Amino acid sequence: MKNKVFIWVLVIILLAIIGGLVYWNMSQRQELNEIVEQMELEKEELQEEYEDLAIQFDGYQNLDIRNDSLQDLLTREQQRVQDLLEELRQTKASNARRIAELKKELATTRAVLKDYVRQIDSLNATNARLTEENQQVRQENQQVRTRNEQLTQANTELTETVSRASMLEITSCTLTTLNKANHKTKMAANIRKLQFDFVIAKNITCKPGMKNVYARVIDPRGNLLGENEAHTFAFESGQIPYTLMQQIEYAGEAYNGTCYCTLDEEEKVESGFYTIDFFCDGDLIGSFPFQIKK
Repeated sequence: MKNKVFIWVLVIILLAIIGGLVYWNMSQRQELNEIVEQMELEKEELQEEYEDLAIQFDGYQNLDIRNDSLQDLLTREQQRVQDLLEELRQTKASNARRIAELKKELATTRAVLKDYVRQIDSLNATNARLTEENQQVRQENQQVRTRNEQLTQANTELTETVSRASMLEITSCTLTTLNKANHKTKMAANIRKLQFDFVIAKNITCKPGMKNVYARVIDPRGNLLGENEAHTFAFESGQIPYTLMQQIEYAGEAYNGTCYCTLDEEEKVESGFYTIDFFCDGDLIGSFPFQIKK
């Protein structure tokens, strides 16, 4: 009787142990399946991220980068992303070590792409600035050509209609820009006075004596500097305003003169192309363009 009881107890214990092992095995299988599903999910997400990165590289390849070295680096990294993506597709989800390495490679490649994007943006900004500067230079050159053509035409017409035998002629004029302390300056913001040094050519047929030389200074917008309703002189059939007047004594010989245009405190000097026209005895005796830079 005691042996039967012992056998039944032993059987029950064995059944309990077997049942526990079966339950533990099933639990382990379930946990393993969950781990495998999680690894599959992580692989799919990583693959999607690689595909998105590949699309970004494709987009930047369509840009006009204009830098062969940067273009080659971008192409090389693009191919590297394609190779890593293909390797990821062939890597089993259970290979956790390689999946982790590919995830690190993705982060590194993103950082590289970010740096390339910064270089591309900087390069494009530089190209845009240079294009704008070149356009501005072309426009300024065109303004000079246009102004010179106008002056040439005006001088030609003047030559055809007015006898120059007894007319004064200013053959050269140079500009010096001064600050409020009468020191030379090239900064437009500091300019308070314009100094013009001019040369009147020798002309023994011109009547000698005191003469009023008028000057009109035109700014880049076409406005007359120092315009004053009280400051006018006779020209052709009317009265026109002038910027400054210089009285000289002319004796028929070459004359070196200097005149100044003092700006008002609130008057700002703009950068660009200016023109000074000289008049005397009702005639235009000289016209000169000059440039003030920023």
